[in-house]
Amino acid sequence: MSHFRIDIRQRAEELVALYPRARSAMLPLLHLAQEQDGYLSDEGIAEVAELTATTPADVRGTASFYDMFHLEPVGKYVVGVCTNIACLLAGGEEMLEHASAQLGCPVGGTSSDGLFTLEESECLADCNIAPVVQVNHRFVRTTTPEAFDAMIEDLRAGRLDHDVPSHGMLIRVRRSSGLRAPHAEVAEQRAVAKEAREQRTNQETK
Repeated sequence: MSHFRIDIRQRAEELVALYPRARSAMLPLLHLAQEQDGYLSDEGIAEVAELTATTPADVRGTASFYDMFHLEPVGKYVVGVCTNIACLLAGGEEMLEHASAQLGCPVGGTSSDGLFTLEESECLADCNIAPVVQVNHRFVRTTTPEAFDAMIEDLRAGRLDHDVPSHGMLIRVRRSSGLRAPHAEVAEQRAVAKEAREQRTNQETK
């Protein structure tokens, strides 16, 4: 039985069909798993392994390389505060300390209400508006403690739900147009290409 919801499983199978090798779909599948569960659960990792014909160890090893993936539960909102050089000079460390006090959790921890996880981030590439703060990988551009507190209040009240969805969801707009091909046609063309490669290999080894 699939751990993924019906809609997530369908999207996952469509993703796998895009690649000549199922393993190549691992990263987008991990994003789908995190979208559903909010983090990469053991069940989600196992499903990605099944879809990519790999092992859970392979999937976990890949996921652990990337900061965007979380292998343990996190809050609904993951707050990242940059402390790289431009932000450091603009008060990034002070903002991080303020965020920790405001959310009531240490850096790397989650607030007692389960809403917020606080992270110290490397460069977030918005250096002209420093110190940079992101929530669920969305720029919120709160450069003062007062603006940060107002943003947290808006998140708690649900006033930013349209701009900042729950952690794990990268994009809410689903592509309904563009380059598409029937799965059967794709499979047929790949089989023809594979046969041609094998023929060339046989000729070269003769």
